[in-house]
Amino acid sequence: MTIGFIDTGIDSDSPEFAGRLSSASADVAGARGLDNPDSDHGTNVAMVAAATRDSLGIVGMAYNAIIAMFRADSVGSCATKDANDPKSGCKLADSAIAQGIDQAVTAGARVINLSLGGSSASTVVRLAIARAARANVVVVVSAGNDGDSTEAGVDPNNPDPFATGLRQSGTGNVIIAGSVDKDGAFSAFSNRAGAEANWFLSARGEKVCCVYDNGVLKITTDATGARFQYVFSGTSFAAPQIAGAAALLIQAFPNLTATQVVDLLLRSARDAGSTGADTTYGRGILDLAAAFAPQGTTSLAGTAIPVPVTDTTGVTSTPMGDAGTRAGSIETVVLDSYQRAYGLNLAVGLRQAQVQARLAPALAANNRNLALGGGKVALAFSVDAAGRIAKLPWTGQLRLSREQAEQARVLAARAVLQLNPGRKLGFAFEQGADGLVAQLQGRDQPAFLIARSPLDDLGFGASGQTSFAVRESLGPWGLTFSAEHGSAQAAARVNLATSASDRLPGVPASRFGLSLDRQFGDLNGALGASWLIERGSVLGARFHQAFGARGAESLFLDASGGWEFLPGWRLGAAWRSGFTRPHAGGLVSSSGSRLRSSAWAFDAQRNGVFAAEDSLALRLSQPLRVDRGGLMLNLPVDYSYATLSPVYGQRLLSLAPKGREQDIELVWRGGIWNGTAMASLYYRKDPGHYAVLPDDAGLAISWNRQF
Repeated sequence: MTIGFIDTGIDSDSPEFAGRLSSASADVAGARGLDNPDSDHGTNVAMVAAATRDSLGIVGMAYNAIIAMFRADSVGSCATKDANDPKSGCKLADSAIAQGIDQAVTAGARVINLSLGGSSASTVVRLAIARAARANVVVVVSAGNDGDSTEAGVDPNNPDPFATGLRQSGTGNVIIAGSVDKDGAFSAFSNRAGAEANWFLSARGEKVCCVYDNGVLKITTDATGARFQYVFSGTSFAAPQIAGAAALLIQAFPNLTATQVVDLLLRSARDAGSTGADTTYGRGILDLAAAFAPQGTTSLAGTAIPVPVTDTTGVTSTPMGDAGTRAGSIETVVLDSYQRAYGLNLAVGLRQAQVQARLAPALAANNRNLALGGGKVALAFSVDAAGRIAKLPWTGQLRLSREQAEQARVLAARAVLQLNPGRKLGFAFEQGADGLVAQLQGRDQPAFLIARSPLDDLGFGASGQTSFAVRESLGPWGLTFSAEHGSAQAAARVNLATSASDRLPGVPASRFGLSLDRQFGDLNGALGASWLIERGSVLGARFHQAFGARGAESLFLDASGGWEFLPGWRLGAAWRSGFTRPHAGGLVSSSGSRLRSSAWAFDAQRNGVFAAEDSLALRLSQPLRVDRGGLMLNLPVDYSYATLSPVYGQRLLSLAPKGREQDIELVWRGGIWNGTAMASLYYRKDPGHYAVLPDDAGLAISWNRQF
């Protein structure tokens, strides 16, 4: 960027400006050249704004900026400086100032620094400021150094009339600069914001380093050997810090207009003094880091869909395990409220499914299981056994209010009916269809505490489930149709700027299946296929609305079998293979978006180990896991300020974990002491498909008796 300076000239030989002095620079008040032996004011101002970054001396705010210096001090005025009169010395004529402003605009300056002050600006200067505003140029002007003045007619509680007049002549493109010290305390010498508080910005202008002598830092040593560097103070040196900041913003974000740059610097200022704009600091103290940070709500480039940078971008499901931590970089582009482009790594906002402990919940659930059967009807219930209903007041009515029903609700229920010798029908509440199908087919499966059956595992939690199944006997074969519907639940908490809740609402999920089974003597087997339809999730995973994900469809192929090779002995195996196709839409591309998943188990069971009614069973299993695949996202990956439009590219969000959970469990069940006992010994490798988690091992012993 080119920064224009209307000042007293510049040390053109200083290495701090080497190669960056604009050829348009000129003496607009005479024919003396840019170097001024009587004043280093212009040099010091330019140093603060744009001294080079060369590991020597000082570095300016915009250290690569082009410097367009327009020397405007009246001939001979700087030589009249009187050390006892701070108002003596360099004088700048309004005509020269106006000419310098116009020539800076012509030279391509996007920012003009006016470290000047004094009485009201003439019409010629005000008109030049108006022309600069129309040319989309930011102007920064010093507030003045009369803050501690007691001179008659001087108002320290407002900026100099010169600064006020320039601000009024601009159309939102002028900032008035006041001074603070290194600790942010307002400088005693600086004019205060006063009536111009909304356009006043404070910056470091007190004891600014450093004065140069022949191109090097000016340092002296006293008699004690102490070294002193010369510093300078004044609102003249607060202004170029703001001018340099404006140049950096325009360079980084070329779409910004002058009024937007001014608004951004004022809006992002660090509040000081009284809360909000006040009559001392104005809008606050310059905060360049805050000015560069996104402002307002960010949205995905090319869309109006908000994507706050602090939002959770997705919640993976249990079959995806640690995939979120391995997603690497999924870079995209978002725009802030000023339409500035920022890179955003979507992978940073991913949340992984929370790994749930298996043992404690299995033992601590205060539920009671009830089973009734007789003839052609079998009923099973799981009810809340916490006794809350007993604490409710008796109303004398044989019905429950809605609140009471919630407190005493049936947690799960299943009903199976024999309609005729060849047809069975089942219904279930808060249970999936897989258990119904197994019961209708008469599959004998050992019960385990930790190791799950692959044929009862979709990999994500659901609530409000209702399911249905009907089995028709076809000679030695059985054909079962099943259906279920529920609400898929997110597997982790989220952070969304648009929601006060950290929980996502459930989304609908339905599944329909067919299964064919047959008994071959001591062998039994079943083959099944089911179709899962998700409205808003992908195998249980949830993604930010900006993705435009429309859900997914999955095909599951199942196989199971059992062999009672000896009396009391049984071997069993089950396999589930899933093929998931996310629906295309929004950022999700139809090409390359697919998942492959699998689950399996092998069982061995011995009945009558120590007594006629006990059993010992061993299972080795893998819960449902994504083996490969993910979402192919069509993302804005770059942004053109020339066309104000994004550039798109495809990026794969892999949802396959590195970890692979494998469970082994040994369970004994039997009767003892007039009750039912269970002992389980288990081991889980990579719990939840997280490779970094320590393996989980445990022992559970329970004894149960009903009275």
